[in-house]
Amino acid sequence: MKTYFLGVLALPMLVFAQQSERVTAQQFVDLQQGQTAHEGFRRAHAKGICVTGEFRSNGSLTDYSNAAVFNKGAYPFVGRFSIAGNNPSAPDLKAPVRSLALSFATSAAQQWRIAMNTPPVMAVSDPHTFYQQIKAIQSGTIAEFFAEHPESADFTAWKDNYQPSGSFAAEQYHSINAFYLINDNGDKQPVRWAMRPTVNVATTSFDGDDALQNELTERLAAGPVIFDWVFTLATSEDDENDPAVGWPESREQIVAGQIAISDWQSQLNGDCHEINYDPLVLPDGIEATRDPILRARSAAYAESYRRRAVEVLNGAFEEQQND
Repeated sequence: MKTYFLGVLALPMLVFAQQSERVTAQQFVDLQQGQTAHEGFRRAHAKGICVTGEFRSNGSLTDYSNAAVFNKGAYPFVGRFSIAGNNPSAPDLKAPVRSLALSFATSAAQQWRIAMNTPPVMAVSDPHTFYQQIKAIQSGTIAEFFAEHPESADFTAWKDNYQPSGSFAAEQYHSINAFYLINDNGDKQPVRWAMRPTVNVATTSFDGDDALQNELTERLAAGPVIFDWVFTLATSEDDENDPAVGWPESREQIVAGQIAISDWQSQLNGDCHEINYDPLVLPDGIEATRDPILRARSAAYAESYRRRAVEVLNGAFEEQQND
């Protein structure tokens, strides 16, 4: 069993404001955690499976970014597939959202953490409204919430047409938020990206709470799971700071290479459990936009990590370690 700690366990009260209304990272995580905290686990996307592999870069983005991972070559990563929710024992097939996270470390000083979800956009544009959305989900009033928030149109259009696949390997995972690619000349290109699957799996023959995890482990026993890493380039007509608005399909797309997943580990024994997949951990050549949701995600991830780190230090998982 691996354990971990956070170097600074006392975080400031991270506050996001919309006019006079404020919400903190602590409030976000309290809401996601609910009445029962599953000690030592993430407060959102608590159930997952660790994966490892490499990004096989074709070098096609070197004109846009000087990030090391875009140079032609292979770059290892530690990743994690997960499902939405705060319950680490939840049934895989009942989760409304699936996620893929990756962590690259090309050097001690150059790391990149990536957190992606199946929806291509957020339902709202600012942290306070996002907080209200989570409350609406929990209170069963989400239909009314969407009716009152026309900015959710792109998200609800996706939701109404989304059909969950039978495999983690067959989903498309999106950055949701936009980032800037920065080249040697200092030019900035706003982008979003997606991991596009190379297989189609309509349903799974596996059942039970761990159906998706079991399907993945069997699939990996037969060979690597491959995704194309596709970057969409914004134009001046697109607002890179608004995560609720999709960009037209006509925008230029560049395939930067392929993600090849070759192995898996249970999340409590794998390296991914120690990692906070903070989307603001960025290497040279990639920069955050001013998207306020992006910063809210980062702060909430940090607060969730702080809580589970304290719980591990206080003995969470000791029973499993002694088994």
